[in-house]
Amino acid sequence: MAESVRRVAVVGAGAAGLMAAAHAARNGAEVTLYERNDRPGRKLRITGKGRCNLTNACTTAEFMEAVPRNARFLYAALARFAPEDTMAHFEALGVPLKVERGRRVFPVSDRAADIVDALVTDVRRAGVKTVHARVTGLTVADGAVTGVRTAAGEFAHDAVILCTGGMSYPGTGSDGDGYRLAREAGHTITPLTPSLVPITSDDPTCRRLQGLSLKNVALRIVSVQSGKTVYDDFGEMMFTHFGLTGPMILSASAHIQDIAPGKYTAVIDLKPALGDKQLDTRLLADFTKYANRDFLNAVGDLLPQKLIPIVVERSGIDPRKKVNLITREERLALGALLKGLTIPLRGFRPIDEAIVTAGGVQLKEIDPGSMASKLVSGLYFAGELLDLDAYTGGYNLQIAFSTAVLAGEHAAWGC
Repeated sequence: MAESVRRVAVVGAGAAGLMAAAHAARNGAEVTLYERNDRPGRKLRITGKGRCNLTNACTTAEFMEAVPRNARFLYAALARFAPEDTMAHFEALGVPLKVERGRRVFPVSDRAADIVDALVTDVRRAGVKTVHARVTGLTVADGAVTGVRTAAGEFAHDAVILCTGGMSYPGTGSDGDGYRLAREAGHTITPLTPSLVPITSDDPTCRRLQGLSLKNVALRIVSVQSGKTVYDDFGEMMFTHFGLTGPMILSASAHIQDIAPGKYTAVIDLKPALGDKQLDTRLLADFTKYANRDFLNAVGDLLPQKLIPIVVERSGIDPRKKVNLITREERLALGALLKGLTIPLRGFRPIDEAIVTAGGVQLKEIDPGSMASKLVSGLYFAGELLDLDAYTGGYNLQIAFSTAVLAGEHAAWGC
C-alpha cells in the first residue's frame, strides 16, 4: 500500500518560507503556505536598498568566518545548499546574477522584486497552496505537532516549518510571532538583540554632519578601556541625526553586541590611501598652493565641504590663520586628526530598525542535519528565527536559504 502524502504547513512567506515551501512540495509533500500579509516577501523586497544582496560568492570556510556565533551549526545546511547552489537556483529560475565588491551577489537588474517574483513563481509551479492568514498557535498532541490554528479555525498537518523571521522591520510582518509559537511549543528563546543596525552617538558632530556620506574611508571600533580594535573595515558610512549608519557601521554592530555608552569609539581614517608621511606631503603641497589663504579656506581640495568646519574646530588651529604661518607641529596634528577622526558611541538604534535579529530559537534544541525540533516531532525551523546571524554581505539570506532547503526536504520526508 502506498504511503500517504505528508501534509506540510510553512508559516511565513519570506525568503526562508518561500524556499522551504517549494522544496517540500518538490519532495512529494502537500504544502500549505500561511502568510499574514497580502503579499509575500515584503522584507525581501527592501533588502540591500531594494537591490537584494542574496548571497556571497565565497567558500564554506570564508562563510564560517562571517558568522560570529554558532557557525558550526551550519555545516550540514551549507553542505546541502551552498552559495553556488543559491546562485545556480536563481539563474535557473530566470534571474541573471552578478558579483560585486566583497563577493556580494545581486540580480543583474538590481531589483529585489525579481528575486521575490522568482521565488513566488517557483512556489506556485511546485503546487503550493497559499493561505493569507495569521497562524495564532500550533496544535500539539503526544509530543508531535498536529497542525496550526488561525482565526479561520484549525488545520491538520503532519509537519510545520516555522519561517516567520525575526523582530526587525515589524511593518513587513516580522514582529516576533515565531518566537511566541516556538516558546509555546516548549523551545527556549535566547536573548533577542539588534544586529546589523545603525549606531547612536551623543556627539553633536553627527547631527551637524547629518546626511554626509563618506566613501573609501577606513573605520576602526576601539574599546575605550583596553584601547584594542574590535572591528576594522574599509568602505562607506554615513552620518545621521542620531549617530552613524551605512554598510561599515551595520557590519560593526554585529561585532560589538555588548555596546554601552562610552564603551566604544569609532575612529575614522579619512585618508586611508595615504600614509602619515604621504599625507604630510599632501598637506604641504596644499598649503603651498594656497599660501595666502586662511586655514578655513585652504582644505577644500582635501575634505568634503560639510566636514571642513568640524576638522578646523578639532584641529585647534585658528580658522583665520594664514596657512603659510601654520607650524610643523600644527600640520602634523592636523594629519593625525585626518587619520583618526573620533566619534564616541552610545548604543544601537531600536531592534525594529535592525536588518537582522540576533538571538532566537536555541540551537541545541534543533537537529542541524534536518532543522527538526528535538522537542516536538514534526516541527521544523528555518531562517532568522534561529539563533544565527552573520555580517553584511549576503550571508544572512544564504543562511535563510540553506536552512530552508534542509527543513523543507526533511519535513516532506518525515525525518
